[in-house]
Amino acid sequence: MCGIAGILSSNPSLVTAHRLIKMTDALAHRGPDGAANWTNSNGMAGLAHRRLAIIDLSDAAIQPMHYLNRYTIVHNGEIYNYKELRATLSKQGYHFRSQSDTEVIMAAYDLYKSQCLQYFDGMFAFAIWDEQEQELFAARDRFGEKPFYYSLNNTEFVFSSEMKALWAAGIEKRMEETMLYNYITLGYVQDPGDPSASFYHSIRKLPARHFLYYRPDSRELSIELYWDIEPGIGKPGTAPEQAIEKFRDLFQLSVNRRLRSDVAVGSSLSGGLDSSSVLAAMLDSPEKPGSLSTFSAVFNGFEKNEAPYIHQLTAQLNVPNYQVHPDADSLLSQFEKICYHQEEPFGSSNIIAQFQVFEMAKRQGVTVLLDGQGADEVLAGYLKYYPRYWQELYRSHPSQLAAEIEAARQLGITESWGWKNKLAARFPSFAAAWLVRNRTKRQRRQPDLDSAFVESFGRSHYATAHIDSLDGLLYYNTFMNGLEELLQYADRNSMAHGREVRLPFLHHELAEFVFSLPAQYKIRSGWTKWLLRKSMENSLPETIVWRKDKVGFETPQRQWMEQPAMQEYVHEAKRVLVNKGILKRNVLTKKIQPLEIHAADNYDWRYLVAGTLLR
Repeated sequence: MCGIAGILSSNPSLVTAHRLIKMTDALAHRGPDGAANWTNSNGMAGLAHRRLAIIDLSDAAIQPMHYLNRYTIVHNGEIYNYKELRATLSKQGYHFRSQSDTEVIMAAYDLYKSQCLQYFDGMFAFAIWDEQEQELFAARDRFGEKPFYYSLNNTEFVFSSEMKALWAAGIEKRMEETMLYNYITLGYVQDPGDPSASFYHSIRKLPARHFLYYRPDSRELSIELYWDIEPGIGKPGTAPEQAIEKFRDLFQLSVNRRLRSDVAVGSSLSGGLDSSSVLAAMLDSPEKPGSLSTFSAVFNGFEKNEAPYIHQLTAQLNVPNYQVHPDADSLLSQFEKICYHQEEPFGSSNIIAQFQVFEMAKRQGVTVLLDGQGADEVLAGYLKYYPRYWQELYRSHPSQLAAEIEAARQLGITESWGWKNKLAARFPSFAAAWLVRNRTKRQRRQPDLDSAFVESFGRSHYATAHIDSLDGLLYYNTFMNGLEELLQYADRNSMAHGREVRLPFLHHELAEFVFSLPAQYKIRSGWTKWLLRKSMENSLPETIVWRKDKVGFETPQRQWMEQPAMQEYVHEAKRVLVNKGILKRNVLTKKIQPLEIHAADNYDWRYLVAGTLLR
């Protein structure tokens, strides 16, 4: 819920209502239910808020919210266990004037200070001004579901939910060339070596699972990590039946809490295991809403169309399903709007499908949607995890390796296994160094980039982590490079329509438990996400739980890119990049190469996105 913004400076002339209002105006889509701003008594701290009312719709929950004549908060997100925390805090003598989760945050901060974050189950980005200490405390949730951008210079600290609010406050808008180089050559939109990096000079982001303190009088900024999971901690000991039962209980608890709302709740439904599991748990929940709608994107005639699975599940569970049908024309008509909301480059056209799903939810009056995102990263759902698991078995449990590979082959898995994998299993640090060198050479050989641009900015900051286990790779994708990219897309796409997306698989206790289990609970007998499949086999149709074909949330991008109008759009985007000295001029005469969304050398799609953002 909501959009937040703030300005802190020892120069009160910079902390003005006019600037704060310009910032919240830029965030109006995030909070259509109201706007307010506040400046403290000495003029050094100003906070602003756009409201999307979800929990406690009364005026008592309006932000900026004050507490104990000392704290003032702006908050974006939800604390799902706020009822339990409120009861605990009440026993400690704290009183509340609203029914909101936001007020609970301030009481918890007063009691526990930064340790309050350990008690929160939620997605959040919030900032609390402490009038007594004259300092700002701000924090971001464990997985990075909610954004927090900031700009710091010699005169002020400015923050907001989206960069467009910083630009509205006068912060420079200039794309960071090295990030752009890595996006064009690799398709990467994050820098694992610098989790605070954004695509723009002068703008940083507070990393997930971190908090900060800032004092405007001394201009002191400190940032600290408050939560972590140790990768590769899984040890034998928990029996499969116990693991399945505990996983099921934690997942149901997560769904129960994420159904708490004073407005209509529904779910996204792709037809795959993850979103179907969320829907089944919603229907089993004591918090289940009186009416529950589902929303899907389908692509008739596309070989990876999930419509039959969606129809089977919604018919069996007797829930209504609203569908959108994205195509090349709708992609073209909405592309600039999507780029405006995303602000940074994105990897593929599946973003249009997600954008339209939330648009449909808005038309149907459903404000909150639960979604299955995060399961693939936490529970090992991608095909790329097979070789890493096999390498782990080759090194530590060689007697199990042949059976696992054969089981996967029987399921149609064609991921490679050969001497290179065996070498990587024995010498993971050597393999990581080789990958870095090979990737860097491949980047510099990208044929379309202008040589001057490569010489000036062709530096890859993307060091490949020393990963020697399946859990290590899951950790890397969950916390360093991969998941946050998807979470950013979901946040912008949902908030563009004033909708809120909640992700039950990103309950921190659930993730901690999954990481505590050995790898065999994630991939087993050839199946990815084995623990989830076993947990849901009595709640979902077998055709969904034990599907052999792994289909991601995909669009027919190759067919769309073959359309003449789409090719003309790509051509104009390439012209922008040529004029800015990023691409060689001869790229304008090269034939456009339409590719599927996961193709490694999807250059024309990246030119389309980058050129549109730079236009």
